[in-house]
Amino acid sequence: MKKFSKILFVGLLTVVMGCNDAIDIRQPGRLDAQNAFRSVEDLRLGLLAVYNQWDLTPEISLSANFTDEVSVGFDSGGQGFALYDFVLNAGSAAAQDFWVRNFRVNNRATILIEAATLITPEAGEEDLYNNVLAQTYAIRAYANLELLTYFSPDPSDDTTLAAPVVDFVAPLDYQPLRNTTGEMWTYINDDLATALSLSNEQSNATFISTDAINAMRARAALTRGDYGTVQTLASQLLSSYPLANTAQYQAMWLDNDNSEVIFKLERAVNDGYDGQVNTGSVATGGGWAGSVFAFVDATLSGSPYFEMDRGVFNLLDTDDVRFDVIVAPTSVINPNYATDPDPVNTDILVIQKYPGSEGRPLMNDLKVFRSSEMLLMLAEARVATNNDLSGAANLIKQLRDARFGSAQATPSYGSAQEAYAAILDERRIELAYEGHRYKDLKRLGVAANRGVNRDQTDCTTQSGACTLAASDFRFTLPIPIIEINANAGIGTQQNPGY
Repeated sequence: MKKFSKILFVGLLTVVMGCNDAIDIRQPGRLDAQNAFRSVEDLRLGLLAVYNQWDLTPEISLSANFTDEVSVGFDSGGQGFALYDFVLNAGSAAAQDFWVRNFRVNNRATILIEAATLITPEAGEEDLYNNVLAQTYAIRAYANLELLTYFSPDPSDDTTLAAPVVDFVAPLDYQPLRNTTGEMWTYINDDLATALSLSNEQSNATFISTDAINAMRARAALTRGDYGTVQTLASQLLSSYPLANTAQYQAMWLDNDNSEVIFKLERAVNDGYDGQVNTGSVATGGGWAGSVFAFVDATLSGSPYFEMDRGVFNLLDTDDVRFDVIVAPTSVINPNYATDPDPVNTDILVIQKYPGSEGRPLMNDLKVFRSSEMLLMLAEARVATNNDLSGAANLIKQLRDARFGSAQATPSYGSAQEAYAAILDERRIELAYEGHRYKDLKRLGVAANRGVNRDQTDCTTQSGACTLAASDFRFTLPIPIIEINANAGIGTQQNPGY
C-alpha cells in the first residue's frame, strides 16, 4: 500500500478520534467511535489515522539540538538556542511535545482497539482484522516506549517512576499519577506480545510487520538492559536484513532502496508532514526531517540554521559512504578551522542526511528500524553479557567493511569501557541525525565515559555550552507544566533536578 492511501480518511478520523477521548460518552448527533467504526474496512482506515500521528522529527530535533550532533549555523536566527545551551525545564517545548504527542498516539490507538471489540470480521476478513490490530498494538507500544525512555530517570530500574499507564479510553477529567517503570514495561511488553501474536505479515518496509515488531522488542530490551533478548532478536533480524552495500546505502537516503530498512515512516508530497518544522521551537518537529537543520534545502545556499558538529565530521573518513551521505558537497571545509579566527564563516559543514525526495527538498522517509542498528545493539550486548570484546570488535568491522566497500582493520578494545565508547562513537556516525544520540548517552554514556562533547569551535552561543555529563538529570525530560497545571497530583512526582 502506497503513502497516498494513508492520506485518505485521516481528516474524518482525526475529528472522530480527537473531539472527545471517551468512547462511551454519547452525544446526540455526534459521530462517535462506535458509529465511525462499523466494519473491518473502517478499522483499516482508522489505522491510517493512527499512523498519521506517528512522527520521528521531534526525536531527531531533540537529539541533534541538545547533544553534540550540530553546531549553530551561519544562517541561524536563534532557533533552538535554549536547548543548545542545555536549558531544559517544565516549560520547554520538548517536554510538552513528547508528553502530549505520545499520549495522543496512545489514546487514538486505544480508541481503535476498543472499537474493534464491537466488530466481528466476516468470512475472509480475519487476517486483515488481526493485522490491523497487530499494527495498532505495536504503534501504541512505541508511543509508550518513547514516554518511558524520555520520562523515566532509569528505564532499567523498575522501581523508578515513568509515565501514567492509560490502557483505556479515559474521560476528559481523568488525572492519573505516574506508574512505576516496571508497570509501564508490563504495559509495553504486553502490547508487543499481543501484536506479535496477531501479526500475519513477516516484512513490510512501510507498515508494521512481524519483523518490525521484533525490532521494536529488541530496542525495548536494549533500553531495559535485557541483553540476552537483544542478542536473540538482533541476530535473527540481521540474518534477514543484511547491511546495505555502498550504492544501496546512498540510494536508501534518497528513498530509492529499502535493503536494510526493517520499517520506516513514509513521507510524501501533500501529506500531513509536508512542510517546514516549527523552527521557533525546534524540538516539536512535525514537518520535513531535513528542515530540522535548514530552511530551504540541504546545500550551502539552503539557509542552514544548524550545521554538523565538527566532532561528528572528524569521526568520518572520506572513503566512508557515510561521509557522502551526511556531508553536503557544497560544504566549506577548512582544514585549519581550529586556529581560524572566524570558523563560523570559514568552516561550514552542511548536513544532507535528508536531501529530499519526490522533488521536495528536505522531505524524506523516516527510518525507524534498520539492520545497522541491530548490529550495533548486538555489539553492545556482546560486551554487556560476556565481556566479549573481540566479538564486538568483529561486528564493528563488519559494519565498517560495508560502509567503506572494502575490508577494514579489526579494532581492538582493552576494556568494556573502551568497547562501549567505540560503540557509541560508531552509533554517533551511523545513526547521526536519526534521533538516537540523546537516548544513547542516557543509556550508555556513563559506562562508556562519554557525554556531550562539542568541538570548541562550535561553542558559539551566549553561554558557551560545550560539555554535559551523561549522568546529568537533563537526560530525562521533566513532566511538562501543562500537565502539572491540569493535574496537580502529578506535580508532586516531578523528575529529580526540576
